[in-house]
Amino acid sequence: MCGRYASTADPGRLVAEFDALDETDPNEPLTPAEAGPNYNVAPTEKVLTVVSRHDRGTPAARRRIRRMRWGLVPHWTPAAEPGVPAGGKPLFNARADTAARLPSFRDAMRSRRCLIPMDGWYEWQVVAGADGKATKVAYFTTPANGDRLAVAGLWSVWRDPTVPDQPPLSSCTILTTAAVGPLQQIHDRMPLFLPAQDWPAWLAPDRPAPATLLDAPAETVVAGLEIRPVGQAVNSVRNNSPDLLRRADLPGPGEQISLL
Repeated sequence: MCGRYASTADPGRLVAEFDALDETDPNEPLTPAEAGPNYNVAPTEKVLTVVSRHDRGTPAARRRIRRMRWGLVPHWTPAAEPGVPAGGKPLFNARADTAARLPSFRDAMRSRRCLIPMDGWYEWQVVAGADGKATKVAYFTTPANGDRLAVAGLWSVWRDPTVPDQPPLSSCTILTTAAVGPLQQIHDRMPLFLPAQDWPAWLAPDRPAPATLLDAPAETVVAGLEIRPVGQAVNSVRNNSPDLLRRADLPGPGEQISLL
């Protein structure tokens, strides 16, 4: 958790929403899912992020929209071969309560924090089906008013010093926190999303983030979310369409979970 989400905004829209500069590369090779609305974002794909960095020689920091690989590669990762970081399980999530203490994330927690815009995220719950057998049901959680979520994340830049001409690899991870309210019925963790008033403090590159920003949101904040069951098509990363977000019937007895 969180291992799949939906993100439909293009860089231009995020520039307006976050008052940011567009630093995405129009010539960067992207898959069709990465280049357009992505209703089924999966780890290792390139995703849009918001960071705050200084222009060279100026004290003020500006927000910037950048693409990064989802699955953080720590800067100290060795190369498996020239220009390729050593493999392993993608670090696509980090616990907000422990990230500052772990070698993979503590440098990023100090000065490389980001926001990851998303329309909502998917989570799976094991329930009893109509035949009494256990089955997994996917749920999509999204703001009921159609707003976008800004999820707290960390980012890193990896370079292979033996291949100086190769562009660096920027990558990110999503911070998770304890689930709140009805979200606990589906999973014990949830993405740590931040309201707009907390963005400046979270993104500030020159000072630590206030510890309070790492707390789980209040139930009053979570009350603005809708949790809807969706179809099984989302189980395959090959599927990518608006149909993935449509409400589906549960496969067995029980009421649909909703925060509305």
